[in-house]
Amino acid sequence: MKLTDMSYAYEVMERHGIAPKKKFGQNFLTSDAVVCRIADTPSEDKEVGVLEIGPGIGTLTEALADRYKKVVSVEIDESLLPVLAETVGWRDNVTVVNADAMKLDLPEFVKEHFGDMKVCVCANLPYYITSPIIMKILECGPLFESVTVMIQKEVAERISSAPGSADYGAITVFASYLADVKKCFNVSPGNFLPPPKVTSAVIRMKPHKTPPVDVKDPENMQKIIKAAFEQRRKMLAGALSSATCRVSKAQISEKIEEAGLPSDVRGEKLSLADFARLSDILEI
Repeated sequence: MKLTDMSYAYEVMERHGIAPKKKFGQNFLTSDAVVCRIADTPSEDKEVGVLEIGPGIGTLTEALADRYKKVVSVEIDESLLPVLAETVGWRDNVTVVNADAMKLDLPEFVKEHFGDMKVCVCANLPYYITSPIIMKILECGPLFESVTVMIQKEVAERISSAPGSADYGAITVFASYLADVKKCFNVSPGNFLPPPKVTSAVIRMKPHKTPPVDVKDPENMQKIIKAAFEQRRKMLAGALSSATCRVSKAQISEKIEEAGLPSDVRGEKLSLADFARLSDILEI
């Protein structure tokens, strides 16, 4: 019997005396169609390994194990280990690790568990760590072939939005520097146990092997991007001058124009290429 059968999922949890924990943002999937669609997304190559973050009771883990050569699932909640031992522990191609994904050295972890295999990430991420864990994963560069995550729809739209849109923000630019991002599909609250208060969405990110723009100092570009959106109501010159005492607002305005941008432009209008060009001539 599959864990997407709600009565079976309840039975398993009741037998182990557990319930979804709010502090870990646990909402367990109960839709077989959604689980299969997510599990099909990481790769067409069935010989890859999959790193899963937050397996819960093993609903998505089952589907991933049916499709790919090896699955390593990282679960922070120790109380779920006996459940996972029952639901997926019998599978030869599944390993469950009790750890906090945010504290892992991902390159070392991948090397230890997957060796030379190609590896994808697939996860139903808790909303409270969405941005930090995505950035941690993407900052590993081409360590992963693809990154498929289910997150809050609002965040998915922010990450995949275009310059000038209301959703466009710092994480959009950071993500586009590190990967190609595609929003795949929405998932309604009724597909979870318990149902969350918001709609979710699945996005797939393909990390760049080399960055799409050349920039002299990526760290300086990060500072500029962050400052540009911290006070997004301000024009770019004002937002950047609030973030540094190294250069004056007048000097910043000059550099903005030198980069071929209007002096009164706001950060939300700049593309990744614009930020890279500005970063090369303005250090904050």
